Parts: sequence; C-alpha cells; structure tokens
Amino acid sequence: QVQVVESGGGLVQAGGSLRLSCAASRSISSINAMGWYRQAPGKRRELVARINADTSTAYADFVKGRFTISRDNAKNTAYLQMNSLKPEDTAVYYCNAESFSSYSQQIYVYWGQGTQVTVSS
Repeated sequence: QVQVVESGGGLVQAGGSLRLSCAASRSISSINAMGWYRQAPGKRRELVARINADTSTAYADFVKGRFTISRDNAKNTAYLQMNSLKPEDTAVYYCNAESFSSYSQQIYVYWGQGTQVTVSS
C-alpha cells in the first residue's frame, strides 16, 4: 500500500514557483520528521529540506532563501514552497516520513513515489 503521496509538481519557467504537498497516511502514527529529497537524472538523491516534529527545520545550502518546508501534524502532511526556481532544480522530488514505534522500539521510514518538477530556461 502507498502510504506517502507527493503532489504539486509540474513545468514552470525559471523564476517561477511551485508548492509541493506530501500526504502521509493517517494510519502512520507518531511521525517524528518529514523530509523532501530530489533526484535528477544520472545523479544521487539529495536532501532538500527536513522538518522535525517540533517544526525545527534544516535546508540544503542551495535552496536556502528560496524554499520553505512546513507541516500540518493533524493532517500528517508536509509542504515545500519553492520560489525563484532555477533550471538546476529540475528533478523528481520525493517525500519521506519517519515514525517511531514505542511498541517495537524501531524507527520506520516511508517513502513516496515522487513528483516531477521541471524548470525551463
């Protein structure tokens, strides 16, 4: 079953904006952190932004000042507001959600299938 779903990708011109959404199933409880990653063709997947349960955040240097990550814990949803997009931002953007099971004392990480973001010159 798909438990994390990304949406909001598309084609935009350089300088434009997109807002990505990451919806984690409400069956996933106790989500500690959610993150956005991206992978361009022929390149490794890299961290874009991460947000913890207390809403503290971390960003890759190349998106600071342009991207903003946020979350709605009640909806198990994270967002990525992307402004001033550059052609170099073109990639498949993936979301993950991290949860901790007090019962099993294990951390579980759930990944979405990705959403394509294409920025034209």
